[in-house]
Amino acid sequence: MGVISNGTTLLDAGAIDSGIATGAMTLIKTVTASTSSTISFVDGASGVVLDDTYKEYIIKFTDVHLGSDDKRFTLQGSIDAGSNYNVAATTTAFRSIQKEDNSARSVEYTTSHDSDNATGFFQISDILASGNTADECIAGFLQLFNPADTTFVKHFIAQFNANNPGECVHGFGAGYFNTTSAIDAIQFKADAGNIDAGTFKLYGIK
Repeated sequence: MGVISNGTTLLDAGAIDSGIATGAMTLIKTVTASTSSTISFVDGASGVVLDDTYKEYIIKFTDVHLGSDDKRFTLQGSIDAGSNYNVAATTTAFRSIQKEDNSARSVEYTTSHDSDNATGFFQISDILASGNTADECIAGFLQLFNPADTTFVKHFIAQFNANNPGECVHGFGAGYFNTTSAIDAIQFKADAGNIDAGTFKLYGIK
């Protein structure tokens, strides 16, 4: 059965017209961390596509566990295929917290998570413990809009959930890479030490 709008066939026999945006997610690359100093997605390397093939990309990260206590999960972009990760970025962040013992809860703007047109790696998570609390981890996503555009800055949204010692932390972040050059690589790392474990999946969005 076909779907027709104003005389134009949109869907017929399960096939969608190629000129219509569907929002479908296409898995491009999966990377598994194992005591990894960095996790990178570089356009043209190891089967990664991060160019004008898609207008939107999502990187989902699951069960990310850092190798050292009291470290933070950070990221940066590159405009030279990963030779340098130092793009000026401006970000904003807030979080909600609930204690496991119900002793406290809050919603707060986190100024310490902001980046003000800085070129260093910036954090997208709260402190993550490890060591004696080996079950603690982070899961979430980074959504990057039109990274290959050479006219406008590159916007992104990030969201995560993590369990710090004795509490649930739900974090929300957003910002932009302040460059009109194409962003062709993204890298994640801990602010010190390694990413002990975790799965990272890059998707393109039609």
